[in-house]
Amino acid sequence: MPQQAWSAKRERQYEHIKSGLRERGTGEDTAEEIAARTVNKERARAGEANQASKTSTDDISSGRRGGLRSHTGPGGRTRDQLYGEARKQNIPGRSKMSKAELERAVGR
Repeated sequence: MPQQAWSAKRERQYEHIKSGLRERGTGEDTAEEIAARTVNKERARAGEANQASKTSTDDISSGRRGGLRSHTGPGGRTRDQLYGEARKQNIPGRSKMSKAELERAVGR
């Protein structure tokens, strides 16, 4: 799947992302697609790509974004993630709860 235009660094980055996704149980095709999209976005951010979308260059980096959403740290899980967990636990009144209320209701 890697393209010829990628540098050796980007090839390593692609393989690293792909292997990490595979270890977490992601399917082969999905892992390849996510890894390729991530590498292409990083290339666009670094000015290595011929074309780049506005979101590719203005958005926060993929690694930073992943870190913000990793269920740890001061931000923790997003409200949507908490809501999904509350739905799985069948917690009543969840749609009207704030993020803090959902965190308490989910109990983590």
